[in-house]
Amino acid sequence: MNLSMEDVPPPGIALVEELDKLLLVQLRDGRKIVGILRSFDQFANLVMEASRERIVVGNLYAEVPLGLYVVRGENVVLLGELDPARDPPAALTRVSEAEIKQAQRAEKEQEKIKQSMKARMDFLDFID
Repeated sequence: MNLSMEDVPPPGIALVEELDKLLLVQLRDGRKIVGILRSFDQFANLVMEASRERIVVGNLYAEVPLGLYVVRGENVVLLGELDPARDPPAALTRVSEAEIKQAQRAEKEQEKIKQSMKARMDFLDFID
């Protein structure tokens, strides 16, 4: 499939098609926001209704309610429509906010240990 410049909508037009739909927005800091897109402006600032932050750790997830939420356009990395019938994916298990926070802490601790071990083993890269 070859796309020409005529096939690409001008900036801003693509977001019009997403109004009043359930979206997942990936932010620069890694957070994921799920909500209904209600409005946007020329800078791609988004106003989302009934929004919630979805936190995923392994195959566990939790959703923290945010309500009406404004996302600054420069922080949006990716956004896409969610199919309510297939959301969340069947492979994920919903847990409480406290349980997901505990899982996040454990994951960060594992990452710290992994980085520490890697730093200790860096000298092996120089051995032939």
